[in-house]
Amino acid sequence: MDRMKGKVCVVTGGARGIGRGIVETFAREGALRVWALDMNEAELAALERDIPCVKGEVVNVADGAAVEAFVAKAKAEYGRIDVLVNNAGITRDALIQKMTESDWDAVINVNLKGPFLMTKYVAPVMMEGGSGSIVSISSVVGLDGNIGQTNYAATKGGVVAMTKGWAREFSRKGAKIRANCVSPGYTRTPMIETVPEKVLEPIIARTPLGRLAEIQDIANGVLFLSCDEGSFVNGQVLRVDGGLTL
Repeated sequence: MDRMKGKVCVVTGGARGIGRGIVETFAREGALRVWALDMNEAELAALERDIPCVKGEVVNVADGAAVEAFVAKAKAEYGRIDVLVNNAGITRDALIQKMTESDWDAVINVNLKGPFLMTKYVAPVMMEGGSGSIVSISSVVGLDGNIGQTNYAATKGGVVAMTKGWAREFSRKGAKIRANCVSPGYTRTPMIETVPEKVLEPIIARTPLGRLAEIQDIANGVLFLSCDEGSFVNGQVLRVDGGLTL
């Protein structure tokens, strides 16, 4: 399998869950380098030990100076960045009357400011090279809303809007840079494994395919948009939700 052969990739939130699945998939598909960004140093070290082409980097995606420094480092290694996956995200759920400003600010910083900063510094590198793919992870919540997730929904909807703008902006001068979103449904990640089955059962019942997504389901969607097979897909939102939002 070589759909990512020779590509230099950056995946934020790459140490666990969906991010790790994306990192592993890119590596398996022949990527030259996969930079996995996260705040979990131990998990990043384990990834580096397990997968030779992976390089872990502790980066706070909401810190502009840290992001700028990382991108300069990544560019110095191979002179280019071919793929950026904006995956890092957190939740601080509460009904709006109970949601604190700190809950709002924390989610906005990671989930919305993070993709903004990563793309701000990576896109010029891609434009210099004339090509690239930016894939940002949204959510069905960002498209359809959800009770108790005002902050999360706002960020994931914002990611979709930014992506559509980027799809137009980065190709203005002839650069073949694509920007797309993957919008996962409820996915079996370490986070969701803590949710009681009685809470998950109604979600599964509403899903035409009758199950939650697996991490690999989401990684496969990201792979398609990142590799040459998706070379004419731009400014789109790929729902990977088993039909939940039909």
